[in-house]
Amino acid sequence: MSFIGRDMAIDLGTANTLVYVRGRGIVLNEPSVVAINTNTGGILAVGSEAKKMIGRTPGNIVAVRPLKDGVIADFEITERMLRYFIL
Repeated sequence: MSFIGRDMAIDLGTANTLVYVRGRGIVLNEPSVVAINTNTGGILAVGSEAKKMIGRTPGNIVAVRPLKDGVIADFEITERMLRYFIL
């Protein structure tokens, strides 16, 4: 589901990320969580699927919240999460 080329707004929240598209309303409301394989650096899951992994992953997989206390704590992971959500 690509939103590129449309009027949209993104609300990056510590708990959830929302994407609003003009004429369609809120098209995405997902937890701001990313699951990463620490061996490869690859993203395994984003949003709800990543949130389900918190506290239930082997040592080489970590579920992180890239936004903390209302600010971006990890710019790279936040950028990757956004790309996943809007591309």
